[in-house]
Amino acid sequence: TSLNMDRRMATAQIATSAAVLAGLPSLALADGAKSAATQSRARGIYGQRIAALESAVNAGDFGAVAAEKNAFILFNSGAIADKSKKSEAVKQTNAIFAAIRAKDAGALKSAYATYKGANDIKVIVADKESGQGYSNDYDFKARTTLGTIYVR
Repeated sequence: TSLNMDRRMATAQIATSAAVLAGLPSLALADGAKSAATQSRARGIYGQRIAALESAVNAGDFGAVAAEKNAFILFNSGAIADKSKKSEAVKQTNAIFAAIRAKDAGALKSAYATYKGANDIKVIVADKESGQGYSNDYDFKARTTLGTIYVR
């Protein structure tokens, strides 16, 4: 029983428990965010949300851009795998939000244009005449206006 343990047995049991606990955090490191599919999905979903801000940026609507802060964060973390490009994107995002805090519409337009250009963000237009817009539920166009299915 556990009450009849000597010091050697207790130390061995504590060491075994510590080794098991030390190995648990490595299980949480299985991150699929760097696969080509998840990068494409993040680029499609969050890139379209960022691209849709063009009219708000041109109008100087700071609130609309600030409301999409998470789109910038999720795009930076999910769509960009290269660490140097990611750090540049974060700096560009910080420039956008610095312009919002300063209420500087000119700086916002400039920072937004730089961010879009550097990260190749473009509006994707759905071509409903050519057929299917997506082929499975993992495609970023599923459950969006881009995800049209042609049905006869």
